[in-house]
Amino acid sequence: MLTLEPERATALGLDKGAHAALRGRSSDRSATGRARAVALLKADLAATQRLPRLPLSAASQTHLAVVQSAYRTALDGFALPYGDVAIGSWRNSPYAVIQNVGAWIDVPRLLEADQPVGSRADAEAWLARLADMAPQLDGETQRIAAARGIGLVPPAFLLDKTIAQMGQSLAAFAGDGGSLLHSFAGKTATLPGPWRARAQGLLRERVVPALERQLAELRRQRAVATAAAGMRGRPHGEAWYAWGLRAGTTTTRTPEDIHRIGRAQLAELQARMEEILRGLGLTSGSIAARIDALQKDARNAFPTGDEGRRQIVAYMQDRVDWARAQMPRAFRRLVGGKLEIRRLPEAEEIGAPPAYGGAGAIDGSIPSRIWVNLRDTAMHNRVTIPDLVFHEGIPGHVWQGEYTQTMPLIRSLLAFNAYSEGWALYGEQLADELGAYDADPAGRLGYLQGFAWRAVRLIIDTGIHAMGWSREQALAEFTAATGLPESTAVSEVERYCAWPGQACGYKMGQNEMVAQRERARAALGARFDLRDFNQAVIDGGNVPLDVLATNVAGYVAAARG
Repeated sequence: MLTLEPERATALGLDKGAHAALRGRSSDRSATGRARAVALLKADLAATQRLPRLPLSAASQTHLAVVQSAYRTALDGFALPYGDVAIGSWRNSPYAVIQNVGAWIDVPRLLEADQPVGSRADAEAWLARLADMAPQLDGETQRIAAARGIGLVPPAFLLDKTIAQMGQSLAAFAGDGGSLLHSFAGKTATLPGPWRARAQGLLRERVVPALERQLAELRRQRAVATAAAGMRGRPHGEAWYAWGLRAGTTTTRTPEDIHRIGRAQLAELQARMEEILRGLGLTSGSIAARIDALQKDARNAFPTGDEGRRQIVAYMQDRVDWARAQMPRAFRRLVGGKLEIRRLPEAEEIGAPPAYGGAGAIDGSIPSRIWVNLRDTAMHNRVTIPDLVFHEGIPGHVWQGEYTQTMPLIRSLLAFNAYSEGWALYGEQLADELGAYDADPAGRLGYLQGFAWRAVRLIIDTGIHAMGWSREQALAEFTAATGLPESTAVSEVERYCAWPGQACGYKMGQNEMVAQRERARAALGARFDLRDFNQAVIDGGNVPLDVLATNVAGYVAAARG
């Protein structure tokens, strides 16, 4: 698997020793590379099916189920005639290049943030990956041109954003190299040699021409693009969305069923939000308008510019520290929770969500991170930041990821969106249950707003892709339901357009985790302990929701004796 995606070896800190050569290699983003991935998946899946039918431990049964589920889902995705398919990850898209997908984003982020440079060999590996960016771009360009040939073109508004962002990157690369070369110059400052000049030469001679070719193809697509936002009406769109929804939720629920669940849960959450707003003296206007006013209140807002960015990071760190101190009350076995908060690369911010996070290298050489979008400080406020931190950091993505890293390597490479995001949302709930908002009703309102945000995702994602909603209809629904800033609404809705089905994994996963907890509580009565349940769920690792149910059943049986 790591030979297919050597970049993941670097992100996990595995590109050393016997695997050191992976540090200078890159994944093949062409049609040939996709065929190679399919061949590997088929061969490995066949190997699992030839295993002797011997008794397996519960952990080994989980490992096997995870591999088989991830590989089968990926193979079904590769069977579709276009798109980017993640093998055991979350970013599936019908568009191989768009505002938040493609080598033009992934490679600079890797080279700036994760690629280590401590020796001449490391610097050569960095340059090798920079040089490989050109064939990666060309491979993608050929694929999106082929997709255009069968009628698949992204929405015009996504292409407009992508073309603008890519143009900025192109200008930086053709000029002084921007933050990418500045970062490399810093990493090689103590190494004799013309490192920056070599990198600049590669950018101008190889990467810039390939990026220009890709940009030209996107402009050809823009010339024939429409405003249609979703997969409905696009070639093979219904089949692609059905797969994307299955990959995103690890269920076979229909779009109509998921839409209905979202409507019901949103209504329940809005009733709770109304009660808090009235308690704060905010009784006039819609829920969204009152939440918006609360967020913009000077007591909750941050200044613009660098001072505001500094305050945002400091407030996030305070909430991380609080959460880390509560973990003994929620788990039997603790991990370190090593975490840093980093700003997203500026070129990525315009198309990115407010923040995202995840575990770092297995050996600790790269810390876990929360990447925060600081392009517009109005995206953040003291009402919503705690919820964001608990989701992305502790006890959310970062906390869960560190447990997974103690498992066999394949379990660190394979993940399921419904578990990953469901756990992070469940982590928000845990923070509330542990007292995060006992003296902070505005913060609890932000937490419930975050849940409403995830409930409305069920409505909007299915509305866009299965019911033919426009971008404008989706934006109106989002802002009315959440009261979040317009900049957040635009970023979110356009993300749903680019990653069909992914946004539904959050609430569907959290719903199932809470349902499993209530089943365990009912079965165990006085013997139920929250720490034991949480430990069983997190020790099982990142799994599809049916395997989660099996793991919880095993915990209940053991607790009963």
